[in-house]
Amino acid sequence: MTADLSISTDLARQTLTQFIQSKIAEAGLSRAVLGLSGGLDSALACALAVEALGAENVLAVRMPYRTSSKDSLDHAQLLIDQLGVKNKTIEITEMVEPLFKLDSQISNLRKGNIMARQRMIILYDQSEAFKGLVVGTGNKTEILLGYSTLFGDAACAFNPIGDLYKTQVRQLARAMNIPAPILEKAPSADLWADQTDEKELGFTYEQADALLTLLVDRQTSRQSALDAGFDANVVDAVIARFRRSQFKRNAPPIAALNGGVRLPSEWTMQS
Repeated sequence: MTADLSISTDLARQTLTQFIQSKIAEAGLSRAVLGLSGGLDSALACALAVEALGAENVLAVRMPYRTSSKDSLDHAQLLIDQLGVKNKTIEITEMVEPLFKLDSQISNLRKGNIMARQRMIILYDQSEAFKGLVVGTGNKTEILLGYSTLFGDAACAFNPIGDLYKTQVRQLARAMNIPAPILEKAPSADLWADQTDEKELGFTYEQADALLTLLVDRQTSRQSALDAGFDANVVDAVIARFRRSQFKRNAPPIAALNGGVRLPSEWTMQS
């Protein structure tokens, strides 16, 4: 039931900072913008962006809702102070509550999606104001499970940590001296009171990472996962989440009536 998820943190750090530098340079820019939630993923993405671009070229934006945990703001502030990064705090309560009030039966899930998409509206607005690309902060586990909001927290110009499983994010974050309160807290999207990722998913990130490594990276079968000792309920839950979220991992399909949208072969991305 175990999988080797250890990484060379030195190599990962070098590779990911170079990736950030190349993506920013390709766009003819020198700056980046990201949402800083107080959680581990955004903290690591922020630290990598600062290492790649310099603190003066990174804008970290906190976007609390009125029920957001005070710890989230405080933990984000720990990282802001440590990195010396540029930052803003933009409250989203008055932006989202008019939508909530349109339906007295609105669910927590719908509210969470609205908040996630409102935060991305803010980030892309700040992207234009700051003249920097929006950095993604979703990890590989979340992407494979579809544990994100399409055109919300899943939206970005590029994602430096999207091929790191959650346990690998923790390894690299520890190597980059992310503050202990962020490393040790239970993962949460902080969308409603007492919400945690693992409680909502029904299994732990450690279980998901080990299982996804077998099913996705090694392309093994469901039966092989069961033979390796994984609980059938967890295996089936992970497979079901992966299958029903495939649309989130694909670009929106376009019906090709005129040959589709293709780059002429003689064009290059360089002027």
